[in-house]
Amino acid sequence: MSLKIAIAQINFLVGNIAANVQHIIETAHTARELGADIVVFPELTVTGYPAEDLLLRKDFIIAANNAIYTLAEQVKDIAIVVGFPEQDGEQLYNSAVVLHQGVILATYRKQALPNYGVFDEQRYFTEGSQPCVFEFNGTFIGLTICEDVWQGGIIAKTKQAGAELLLTLNASPFNAGKIDQREAVICEQIKAAQIPLVYVNQIGGQDELIFDGASFVADNQGNIVFRATEFQEQISVVEFHDAIPVPSSCVQQYEETAGVYQALVLGIKDYVRKNGFSGAILGLSGGIDSALVLALAVDALGADKVEAVLMPSRYTQDMSNEDAILQANVSGVKYHIIPIEPAVNAFTGMLADVFAGTKKDTTEENIQARCRGVILMAMSNKQGKLLLTTGNKSEMSVGYATLYGDMAGGFAPIKDVPKLLVYALANYRNSLSAVIPERVITRPPSAELAPDQVDADSLPPYDILDPILERYVEQDQSAEEIIAAGFKREDVARAISLVDRNEYKRRQSPPCIRITSRAFGRDRRYPITSGYRGI
Repeated sequence: MSLKIAIAQINFLVGNIAANVQHIIETAHTARELGADIVVFPELTVTGYPAEDLLLRKDFIIAANNAIYTLAEQVKDIAIVVGFPEQDGEQLYNSAVVLHQGVILATYRKQALPNYGVFDEQRYFTEGSQPCVFEFNGTFIGLTICEDVWQGGIIAKTKQAGAELLLTLNASPFNAGKIDQREAVICEQIKAAQIPLVYVNQIGGQDELIFDGASFVADNQGNIVFRATEFQEQISVVEFHDAIPVPSSCVQQYEETAGVYQALVLGIKDYVRKNGFSGAILGLSGGIDSALVLALAVDALGADKVEAVLMPSRYTQDMSNEDAILQANVSGVKYHIIPIEPAVNAFTGMLADVFAGTKKDTTEENIQARCRGVILMAMSNKQGKLLLTTGNKSEMSVGYATLYGDMAGGFAPIKDVPKLLVYALANYRNSLSAVIPERVITRPPSAELAPDQVDADSLPPYDILDPILERYVEQDQSAEEIIAAGFKREDVARAISLVDRNEYKRRQSPPCIRITSRAFGRDRRYPITSGYRGI
């Protein structure tokens, strides 16, 4: 018995049910033209994922449930499997429904509701309790949703219920190394259960989350026989003979740094597009962080939609301006040069009486950064372009950033990118074509807010700082565990102290693109007011 299944690795917009339904209809027609008998969409297709507290709105849930009847009426020449929030009395379920020829063939309710990391599904949904198997064209097909297939027991129960083949709808977010982990865990589970699986994953950026796609099909021995392209929309058809998948194309995965770069590009592109901005703007300093953000923005949006602003001060070195102009020209972006000295002088003059008798310190440095923030926000407002901030995870961790200055903006693309990875990403981008001047990569990093200033004046070297931060922030290791791993006590104490006392800054920073397993925000939620100290 032959069966052709279309994998709809599609990008949806959270909350726009009407647009999502139309996208489903159009994709279903395309899948039928490609010869598919059934097309499978990602988790919670109708609403987009994650819909967060939209799921608490009755009007939203009613519209999502009514959408299923619309789909049943308008798509009859191909079976479709879509995810939606199913209302049953007082209970809401994360469900999948099978529609064919105007009727509902089956409905499945997700049994494993994740409630860790970025997931809050137990806040919204009730757990399902039963496996779901339906017959289609002579094949008995089981349904599962995302977290279900990370647990072997649910797979086994679905097979025991008669399934010869599993379809799983997913919204599995990206972080570095996640695709390998995902495939390894799930393939081990299906090999143990001896059942083939079709894994359909969402694609696209949704606020800080990136969904990488990388949908795949595995046979009952856990061998990948098809893999879709990462970070791209794609409709693919895989053929099955007697529930056995016919090997097809397996797209090679990106190397880890390249994958992170693609995730960042997609995150910028979708945040700008889905939120209706006309483009992006950023401050270009001649440093590595803003250089990387400019490269990402141009790759995401095109040079014609990106503007750069150079805002030199008395402390800005000539080579910073030279490198910034060089990159802007190579990238083909419009740029402006707006010196901040008049604004700095105005503010320091206004504050002269208040500051009389005090020594110059970081207050005066921060005034410079805040002048730049005002300029950038004004241009963003006037042009309707999204202001991209350029701070990295290392800086955000230790508070090496200025509130209402370099932290001012609408989106922080590299806030979850440690400094060492910033360099790796810059080198990767230059391996494709040289857009970031080499001197930007090789010179010591500096905020240039004081004479001859470099980051190492205030922070441990990044090759020491980043590993400490990874252990403390992402792995929750204690100070003693980090010291026992070979780090100096004074470096550990300094880094941890800075992390602990700068939560108030991070809470006020723009949303970022999550590329590590523990980003600030949805992943790591620490109180601002706290007596806890890690050292």
